This record gives sequence, C-alpha cells and structure tokens, in this order.
Amino acid sequence: MKPIANAARFLWHATAGYRLRPWRSPYLCWRMETYTGKPAGSLELSDFLHLLASERRQMLRFFTWVGALGRIANGKRP
Repeated sequence: MKPIANAARFLWHATAGYRLRPWRSPYLCWRMETYTGKPAGSLELSDFLHLLASERRQMLRFFTWVGALGRIANGKRP
C-alpha cells in the first residue's frame, strides 16, 4: 500500500472524534508533544501544519512503517 493510503488510514484512526480538527486529537497532541517538546495544551493548527511540512520525509518513513506493520498484523508479507 502506498504511504498516502497508510497516512490516511493512520489519521482516520488517530483522529476519531476530531476529524475536522485533527490537531485537537488527544492522541496526536500527545505524539506531537513527545516529538517536539511543545506542551500539548498550546498546540495550534499552525504547529500541526509546520510539523507536517518540516518533517515530511520522517512522516513518509513513519507511514511506510505503519503500512508494513498493518500488513504483518493482517497476516500478509511486508
């Protein structure tokens, strides 16, 4: 599966209840706080977009990894 599809699947699950405002998702806020060190309570849309833009290669690698784990979990070869 392509990284874009992996990203869409990951974001769909990670933003349950916050799909129109994914930067408000408690899970994504926690992940961003862990990655950037900025307190989760102060995260805004601009922080979310900046992280996506500045770390796009790392995100691409992460989504590729997520896809491989999904295939393994479903009993398929990576």
